[in-house]
Amino acid sequence: MSTPNPNHPRWRKSSHSGANEGNCVEVADVNGHIGIRDSKTPTAAHLTLTRQNFAALLTHLNSLG
Repeated sequence: MSTPNPNHPRWRKSSHSGANEGNCVEVADVNGHIGIRDSKTPTAAHLTLTRQNFAALLTHLNSLG
């Protein structure tokens, strides 16, 4: 496995995004943190969370479900 370049994170579509819908969330490893962005605006700013906070966010979102 190659080491991610912090200046060019490897973004991937979230498995929870719809298959053919325009509302897609992308995630990437950003310097050991988790980056989250809207696929419709990839050059806009992104949210960066620690892995611990990202896990807490996913737990919270799953509880709403």
